[in-house]
Amino acid sequence: MIDVIIAGGGPTGMMLGAELRLHGVRVVVLERDPEPTKVVRSLGLHARSIEVMDQRGLLERFLEHGKQAPIRGYFAGIVKPSSSLDSTHAYVLGIPQPVTDRLLLEHATEVGVEIRRGREVTGLSQDEDGVDVELADGTRLRSRYLVGCDGGRSTMRKLLGVEFPGEPTTVETLLGEMELTADQETVLAVMTEVRKTQLRFGAGPIGDGVYRVVVPADGVSEDPRVPPSFDEFKRQLVATAGTDFGVRSPRWLSRFGDATRLAERYRVGRVFLAGDAAHVHPPVGGQGLNLGIQDAFNLGWKLAAAIDGWAPEDLLDTYHSERHPVADGVLNNTRAQMLLMSLDPGARAVRRLLSELMDFEEVNRYLTEKITATGIRYDFGDGHELLGRRMRDLELGLGRLYGLMRGGRGLLLDRTGRLSVQDWGDRVDHVVDAGGDLEVPAVLLRPDGHVAWAGEDQQELLVALRRWFGWRRNSSAQG
Repeated sequence: MIDVIIAGGGPTGMMLGAELRLHGVRVVVLERDPEPTKVVRSLGLHARSIEVMDQRGLLERFLEHGKQAPIRGYFAGIVKPSSSLDSTHAYVLGIPQPVTDRLLLEHATEVGVEIRRGREVTGLSQDEDGVDVELADGTRLRSRYLVGCDGGRSTMRKLLGVEFPGEPTTVETLLGEMELTADQETVLAVMTEVRKTQLRFGAGPIGDGVYRVVVPADGVSEDPRVPPSFDEFKRQLVATAGTDFGVRSPRWLSRFGDATRLAERYRVGRVFLAGDAAHVHPPVGGQGLNLGIQDAFNLGWKLAAAIDGWAPEDLLDTYHSERHPVADGVLNNTRAQMLLMSLDPGARAVRRLLSELMDFEEVNRYLTEKITATGIRYDFGDGHELLGRRMRDLELGLGRLYGLMRGGRGLLLDRTGRLSVQDWGDRVDHVVDAGGDLEVPAVLLRPDGHVAWAGEDQQELLVALRRWFGWRRNSSAQG
């Protein structure tokens, strides 16, 4: 029997597969499309996703293919000076999604994820021991768990009967890469003028005379999966900018809407939803791909713990209780941004007011932390102010903190030298290090880098170890 089947081979699926393989889980990814897409939906990684890559030793390969840019206060197209961010990776990494997809695919392959392309899941059933999956070619597979990472029109979500409430698309935007024969100065001048009012328009060079062009569509299509024709794209350029810039030789064309929906449940028995299968929203702020990668980072170690047999009883349920509110927050901020980008006089008045408020550093930083996901705090109950937050990278006497987390295990960072992980040494590393700028005596970190406990009391630590890392198998502590 396969341990975990992942339906969908995009960035969420590949990240999840690699996380599971860190713990020796047998993973099979089933991807419907025979080849990776060339469409560039996402343009980069935010600070929290960059931290995730660093925690798993992947950051250098991403830095080789990306371009760092300073983080600016950027909400609904309102640009403000850089905001202070509590991260050693306080920048945006510009990197096209096909490159991100390729790097995550390479990593997943390296660690042993089995990837089967051209395999579409059409049916599923589950019992108390596993999940049966049926493919379009009639093949049947069985696994202990199944995760749907198959996008906004998720077949897995529909087969499970999970409701997907929210709002349908009301406006569409056309997107594509093509050559522009107009000179760059003309393009920049026109774009600067048009964007004074129409923030859903843009044309940026990506090299060799090719531009990435975004322009509002004329209404909503009957089937958003059908890309626009090149003639439609040119008509909309003329309608919006007064010129088509002499566009030619399109590499690809696509469209996207502003549909905003959130799955009611992320788990149904042994089946989970992650990435766009669990949530869809407008792409403002560039949060979608990042949100999916972070879903995978949260779920991977928990699912591996269940397969290995040491997961506390409710550990898998914390995936929904932690990630569902995060997605809900992203949906809310993208709703707000889309409203503020409209041409309605009331929305423009609110936009001007928000622009003034963003001149206050606290407001600017608050909104920046929302977009970059560095402000997330999971609800672990009452306790230290660090509890539930992700721990930023620290310089320690033994090296960088993130460098110590690449095995995907828990970690007790202990400045006192008096604490012990006792029977949990097979899943929690104990690092005694008095260096660095950690402001508490000790912290217990989950494999995803979130603080599960902070303090110096051994008995309180034991409670936290049991809460997140279960009882040790065949231990007298079970009595």
